[in-house]
Amino acid sequence: METVYVASPYTIGNQAENVRAQIDAGDKLMTAGFCPILPLLTHFQHLIYPRPYEDWMKHDFHLITLCDYLLRLPGESLGADREVKYAYEKGVTVRHGLDNFLNIRYP
Repeated sequence: METVYVASPYTIGNQAENVRAQIDAGDKLMTAGFCPILPLLTHFQHLIYPRPYEDWMKHDFHLITLCDYLLRLPGESLGADREVKYAYEKGVTVRHGLDNFLNIRYP
């Protein structure tokens, strides 16, 4: 099973809606047979055990190295843009947009 790290907005806009959008994408990826990595699920951990922003980025960068793909969902996000850059540096295949990703995999 191939793993897909989902990079998307979190702090810009409504955080709950951003988390929901990532979960929705993850569910579609699961249906298509992938193992999605949804870093915004740490939103709930952060509510109980807040950590500095760079702790989360370090955590996310490690997860990216374990994945076959990074899927960048639309929306402004400096953090997701950093994740995309990191994925390129580590040789992880980057795709933009869920529909685009699924169409490339299953034309």
